[in-house]
Amino acid sequence: MLCVTAEALLTYPLQQIAPGVSLGVVYLLGVLVVSLGWGLGLGMATAVVSGIAFDYFNNPPFGTLTIFSSWSWMPLVIFLVVALLASWAATLTRSLAVEADERRREADLDARLARLLLRTEHLRSALPAVSRRLAQALGLPFLAIELGAVTSDDSHTALPLLEGAAALGTLVVPAGLPEATLRRLNEWVVPSLNALLRAAHDREAIGRDLEASRDELRRVAQEQAALRRVATLVARGVSPAEMFGAVAREMGLILQADCTAIERYEPDRAVVVGSWSGRGPESALPPGSPRPLDEQSISALVLGAGRPMRMTDYDHGPGEISEWARAQGITSSIGSPIVVEARLWGVMIAFFNAPEPQPASAEERMLDFTELVATAISNAQARDELAASRARVVAASDETRHRIERDLHDGAQQRLVSLGLDLRATEATLPPELAELRTRLSRTVDGLTSVAEDLRELSRGLHPAILSKGGLGPALKTIARRSAVPVDLVLNIGRRLPESVEVAVYYIVSEALTNVAKHAHATMVCVELDVESASVEISIRDDGLGGADPHHGSGLIGLSDRIQALGGRMDVVSPAGGGTTLLATIPVWSG
Repeated sequence: MLCVTAEALLTYPLQQIAPGVSLGVVYLLGVLVVSLGWGLGLGMATAVVSGIAFDYFNNPPFGTLTIFSSWSWMPLVIFLVVALLASWAATLTRSLAVEADERRREADLDARLARLLLRTEHLRSALPAVSRRLAQALGLPFLAIELGAVTSDDSHTALPLLEGAAALGTLVVPAGLPEATLRRLNEWVVPSLNALLRAAHDREAIGRDLEASRDELRRVAQEQAALRRVATLVARGVSPAEMFGAVAREMGLILQADCTAIERYEPDRAVVVGSWSGRGPESALPPGSPRPLDEQSISALVLGAGRPMRMTDYDHGPGEISEWARAQGITSSIGSPIVVEARLWGVMIAFFNAPEPQPASAEERMLDFTELVATAISNAQARDELAASRARVVAASDETRHRIERDLHDGAQQRLVSLGLDLRATEATLPPELAELRTRLSRTVDGLTSVAEDLRELSRGLHPAILSKGGLGPALKTIARRSAVPVDLVLNIGRRLPESVEVAVYYIVSEALTNVAKHAHATMVCVELDVESASVEISIRDDGLGGADPHHGSGLIGLSDRIQALGGRMDVVSPAGGGTTLLATIPVWSG
């Protein structure tokens, strides 16, 4: 009524300047306003009241109702039809606007719920916040989203959340909700939650798969790094003890084992050659300790089967290894055979304290390490065989030199000396008148003496007799005295060495002094020899021109071959203008 009154008051001054019929537009605007603001019912009532007011105030004769007069009702009917249509159109527009706003709010809510569900690492942890947000948006006192199945009761209504026939969860709301609210839940909330939960489940599954892939890549990278470290040791040819210890450690870290061991099979036992423990060396199997193969152990199982084996019972087993396992809390072990050139050489063992069984991939992961160990053992055996072969060649060469020297000394050299003495005796018996013959005989004796001296020098170069008789000290002092360059000789020997080592040292010093005299233009050479418990250390330094290349020249190459044949090492440092230093180490035991 207020709206109609306002319309009538507004049209009163307008009557002075506008036709009365056209003032119906003012009443139509009022109908539109009421319809948009309060809906179709009130808008239609406003249209009827506005029509009566229009007829009374603006349809002549003014101040009277003309509805029942001849044709004067026609403008009123037209006005009412237009007003009702305008009210309906305004109401429809209002409902569409309300629906659009509702859809916008629903879309905003869906977006917020999606952010909550799809940004979390664990779906279950995000459900309480999603439930609170959804209950607040719907104006419900309580709402919960459960991942499991929930049944309805007197206080709650359960709406299943499904993906096809598969259950995603349950939407739990208070019981006794209005039908419109339940319809909205079923038509909007449940489908939206189905889509969101399905996407969240997929994201969680993808996250798990990605995490598993990252873990797998991390594991593979760690394994590859460990294998590269072991392969580097194998390529460097480190000692077996160092290599076995490194393999045991790397394998233990990769498998997350508590202890590891590498054992070599012997006729009636297995001997530990390398071990590791995550709790320190005192908890590891001691290297060198034997294990009988007739007792129940993982080593015996692998030897009998010739393939990877597992042992899960250390509680009641007899024998040393079972006692050690019980003392360390070992509950299971995995053994992988080490096969070298088609022969079962030994076993690699990983011990675990964990009560749960180890994954099936453990044997496959151990296989890479066993193959590296087998390669290292094969390489070591090949190196040992090569070194032994080279040592035999060097020994045979030295023996041949020794025999030739002995044959020259006892044969040709003695005969030349005897012939010289006979000729001297003959020269002494000649009469004075044969002076020319005496002179010829004297020259012949001098020639024989020179030949004998040459043979003596030759035999001394082949194998110095003083080395066999007096040892390394006197032999080195002799060649130092005969050197063309002054030699400062420092010897720390103290005992006789194996013949092959003494010969090698003698020839190293002899060849080095010869090279200094020929090429170095040095004024002094310092030779130091130090015999330790397990090796001989040789140092030869001169103050010459330097620039020597150990890879060129048969002398240095021959010395290097001889030293390497004995398991030793030779290094030459010779900067131009800085003299030359030769350092050699020969193991005593190799001789």
